Parts: sequence; structure tokens; C-alpha cells
Amino acid sequence: MTGVGPHPEPWPDDERLDPKLLALGDRRNVVDRYRYWRMEAIIADLDRRRHPFHVAIENWEHDLNIGTIVRTANAFLAAEVHIVGERRWNRRGAMVTEQYQHVRHHSTVEDLVAWATDAGLPIVGVDILPGSVPLDEATLPKACVLLFGQEGPGLSEAARAAVTGIVSIRQFGSTRSLNAGVAAGVAMHEWVRRWDPHPAGR
Repeated sequence: MTGVGPHPEPWPDDERLDPKLLALGDRRNVVDRYRYWRMEAIIADLDRRRHPFHVAIENWEHDLNIGTIVRTANAFLAAEVHIVGERRWNRRGAMVTEQYQHVRHHSTVEDLVAWATDAGLPIVGVDILPGSVPLDEATLPKACVLLFGQEGPGLSEAARAAVTGIVSIRQFGSTRSLNAGVAAGVAMHEWVRRWDPHPAGR
């Protein structure tokens, strides 16, 4: 069993800690620094440190990659995950990280664009398309939205028309494209590699 057991008494005097977890143990999938913390305290601490990049994924056919993308966004401390299209998504791959990661829904690409415009954030599409710039060579804004299309069709026509530019991930094998969840992880890691002031992470 993962996690830690009940905390030895006397318990620390810290309002961030959850008495129930202190008494029964903490089996959640959280890093050690958050052991026994209340969920609200963890979210508040994450909010204090979140990166200024956002991740958006189109969801027109109930894409199963969304849970993985939410989990990865939590790992790289993205500001928010934006789901464009169908509101329902499969949470299994998120492994409960959606409770700690801000997730916002937009009914259409146009809604996402309106939100990003109000927020002053450029939208960067990630897809293997003619004219795309390799991610490792591209200009990647510090504050931006990384937009991914669905598994299979990639970015929709509406999304392609909305982005300020399209970047692609270099590939060397026989497959045409990467899994959308994998591509999102690669792109987020590239953002962190360039912009995180603490590159060692935790």
C-alpha cells in the first residue's frame, strides 16, 4: 500500500494538516511535502506556484487522452487545462489529479479564443502539419495556451484558423503521429525546460 500510516502523536500544530489523515494515514498519490495536508491547502500552495502556461485539448469525440493530459498538466504545474467541445471526459487517466488541477470548459474553439484574448494569451497549436515549426526551434511564449487536437484527426479546421502559430514534435520512426497525451507531455516539458526558474523541480 502506498502512502504513510497514522502520524505519531503529538500532532504538529499546523492548520494545513487534516486531522482525519493524521489519525488514519495518508494513502493519496501526492508528493511527500503534502502528506497529511488538507486538499484545500494543497491547492492553495499549488496556486501560489503555478506556471503561466495553459493547456487546451479539443474533445469532440470523447477523447480518452484527456485524463492523461490533466495528470501531466498537474505534474508540470500548468495554470489550467481547457477542454474544448464535449463537457464530459474520461477521468480515469487523471488519477484524481483533477481535484488539484484547475479545469475549464469551452463549448467551442471560438469560446476558447475569446477567453484567451481577454487573458492576453496567444494560442500555440501543437500538430504535425505543413509549415509547422519544430518545437525545439520555435519561439514559445512564456504565457500562452498550448492547444492540442483530438487523437487521430489532430487540430480541427477551426483550431488551425485560431492559433498564432503551429509547432510540431520531431519524430524519427514510421508512425505518422504521437499519441495526444504523449505529445502534450513533451510540449509541457519543453516549456518547463525553457521557462521554469527552478529547472531541478522537486
